[in-house]
Formats: sequence, structure tokens, C-alpha cells
Amino acid sequence: MKLPQRIVCLTEETTETIYALGESHRIVGISGYTVRPSIARKEKPRISSFVSANIEKIIELDPDLVIGFSDVQASIASDLIKRGIQVLCFNQRSIKEIFEMILLLGAIVGKYEQAEILIESYKVKISKLKQRKNFFAPRVYFEEWDDPLISGIGWVSELIEIAGGVDIFSDLSIKKSAKERSINSKMVIEKKPDIIIASWCGKKVNKEKIISRKGWDKIPAVAKKRIYEIKSSIILQPGPACLTDGLGEVVKIINGFNDE
Repeated sequence: MKLPQRIVCLTEETTETIYALGESHRIVGISGYTVRPSIARKEKPRISSFVSANIEKIIELDPDLVIGFSDVQASIASDLIKRGIQVLCFNQRSIKEIFEMILLLGAIVGKYEQAEILIESYKVKISKLKQRKNFFAPRVYFEEWDDPLISGIGWVSELIEIAGGVDIFSDLSIKKSAKERSINSKMVIEKKPDIIIASWCGKKVNKEKIISRKGWDKIPAVAKKRIYEIKSSIILQPGPACLTDGLGEVVKIINGFNDE
């Protein structure tokens, strides 16, 4: 069986995974939002944003596989398929599904066993964190977007629980679309989170804006100045980044709460 030799990755997590598996030579194009690994930006041409792509440039690269993510890139996938390009779109929304994505990518690039080893390293880390005993499990509000307010997606909710916190909107985290995770100020105020973690995909978090929201001064997290930002590139990327640096940041925040 001939494995793909010229792969275009429309999102960062597949690029990072293929690099981690030692098969970066197969990648011929990446997303402009790719920051991990940093060397990828120096080595590979950027051919897309998240919601759009330079179709002609992709065609010129002569890929035998283009890898995308979610329904947000459905129109890109459709345009490429119409041009005779083979496309694979992942839609991972949980840690389990992230592992499945890594395994499938491993098989695609001929590194299935290495993918299993990589996944096992993540599982060991997660298992050790779950075994820790925190004095108190803080209630955490994760804000994925500010207007409208959007609560955390599935894997983010899982990371919060692994780190020893309680996601106040865990019931919404299983919803796949951002629209289904839309909330309002009253809902957050009523939940009384001890910690607020914000990661506004694509823009810097404005903590003063969060503090100044009407009625939010009653929220313990605001009153105690427990508002934190985690870069979207390490927490909203459903791949190696969120399982390593992203999880590490959540652990640090929750450890800080318990050390008070």
C-alpha cells in the first residue's frame, strides 16, 4: 500500500502530530495559524486560514491528501473534492477522539506503533494527575468567546476535571457547535465560579472587560481576582498541544487556587 507522500494540513493539530511522529517530510502545506511546532512555519508554505484556503495554491502543491477539521472547513473540503483532491476531515471533540485522530494519522503515515506510544505517554500523565488529591475542587468557568458568551468545548471540560477542577458548564461541553454552548451573564453569576479561565480564539483576552460586566462583581472569581488567560493555540487546539502545555496551564491555575 502506498502511503500519502504529499500532505496538506488545514489545521495545526494534524501538523503537530505528524511532526511528533517523525514524518514531517510528508507535509507540503500548512495553516497560517500554525505555531506548533515553530519550525513548521519556517519549513512549510502557508496555504489557509481556518475558514478559508487558497485553493489554487493547494492544487499547485499537488497533494495526495488534504486533512481538515470540522464542519467549519466543509466548504474548503467541498471545493477541493470538486477539483479531484482526496480530503480527510476529522471532527474530534473529546480526549478519546483526539487519541483516535492520532492513531488514524499514525496509520496514514506508517507510524501506527509510534502513535500508540505517543498516546500512552499522554495517558500516563493524565492518570497521574487524576490520582492527585486536592484539598478543594474549584468551580471553573471557561470562556471560549466573549460576544456572545461561549462556554468550553468537550476536551477543555475534560482537562479542567483532570486538573482537579469542576467545569460549571460541563453539561454544555458535549455540544459540538459553539452556538449550542452559548450562555448569558445571569447563568455565570448563578453558578458562582471560583476561577475564570478565558481563551478567546484569535484575540487577546480583555480582563477588564470581564471584570466590568454587570453583576460579575458578585462572582467569587472576580472578587478574588482569579481571572486567567490561556492562549488558544495550546488549549483550543484538539491535539498534542492541549494534552501537554494546555493541560499544564490548567493544572498550574488550579494548583495556585489550592495553595492560597
